[in-house]
Amino acid sequence: MKKDLTGLMISIGLINLCLVALIGVIMRYKIGFEFPYFNQKYLLHAHSHFAFAGWVSHMLFTLMVRFLLDRGVQTSRYFSLLVVNLICAFGMLFSFTVQGYSAVSITFSSISILNGFVFALYFFADLTRNCPVHPSTSWFKAALVFNILSAVGTMYLAYMMASGNIDQKLYLASIYFYLHFQYSGWFFFAIMGLFMASLASIDTFRKDVVIFSVFFIACIPAYFLSILWANLPWYIFLLPLLAVILQLVGITRFLMLLFRLKPEIVKNWVLPARWVLSLSLLALIIKLVLQTGSILPEVSKLAFGFRSIVIAYLHLVLLGFTTMFILGYLLLERHISIGRTALWAVGVFCAGVGANELVLMVQGIASFGYVVIPYLNQILFLISMVMMLSVVVLVISHAKDRTKASL
Repeated sequence: MKKDLTGLMISIGLINLCLVALIGVIMRYKIGFEFPYFNQKYLLHAHSHFAFAGWVSHMLFTLMVRFLLDRGVQTSRYFSLLVVNLICAFGMLFSFTVQGYSAVSITFSSISILNGFVFALYFFADLTRNCPVHPSTSWFKAALVFNILSAVGTMYLAYMMASGNIDQKLYLASIYFYLHFQYSGWFFFAIMGLFMASLASIDTFRKDVVIFSVFFIACIPAYFLSILWANLPWYIFLLPLLAVILQLVGITRFLMLLFRLKPEIVKNWVLPARWVLSLSLLALIIKLVLQTGSILPEVSKLAFGFRSIVIAYLHLVLLGFTTMFILGYLLLERHISIGRTALWAVGVFCAGVGANELVLMVQGIASFGYVVIPYLNQILFLISMVMMLSVVVLVISHAKDRTKASL
């Protein structure tokens, strides 16, 4: 696949981010004001599935293909896979919005999973053949494995919804299984693979195999952090405890690596990219700290018992860590031009993410004491509007830059 096609896919991905933000605005409007159209639960399913498939997975697939392309690998066969992923993403967007879980939405979801499996087979082969010892290879392979593994949760959830035989605990466990291996598996390891590729271009970079090893070993037992509310036996409780320890070792080693490379990073990486990537790293650290705190069953039950806390955590990972990394990486690799308009758009979006987390945190803390703070839902709606408009401005700026470059 040629570089201009990856550029096209990046542009489509940014447009998809606009659509994700638009659905978020509609959902926030329905909460804060009267709006009888659309089913809120259906919108939630459409929002989450399209955010995962149409925005994050699409961008990670595209940037991973670009990784191969930059190393002289023939990547033409990946274009059709990216197109199929987009078709499935839009299919899920419309079918979930109209019908929720139905034969149509489950079909698109199933095809998306199969498409990801084919992508993984091709990508594994190309990595093994062309980049066997590259620092990113193990991260990318693990990411694809966890992406496939997460599908187990989706398939079991679809089975329960289709059969009508729903057990509440298994329903929640399936959701958290999918979310965990998407967030802490597929998203995290793919992002680390891309980040390691950028770090590897620095002359003084030295591969630290411990970082990958501890995060990889921790990923599966860390799932139990999501279901501590299920009254697990004491011996199962040892698994998330091990995961927390390993994750803390991994993030410490990773920060030490960044500290050693700091002079070269400051010298070679543009300032806007460094700022956005630093915010993404901060979100990752907060996530790991929160996971460490959740090892206490009382804290875990308290957090999972309040919807605003769960939403704040999910947005911390999806927006704070994942989306801000993608935007920072696009700035770093100059897939987004370092122009004033684009930088303002990215800056406002990042500020919106921070404001969104702050308000959700206040709402969550207030809910502990069953205190209702007025106008918080209206404030969250305004924040979501600002975030959506900033992405629209970014897309327009990016389109203008691509048009100028093609002339």
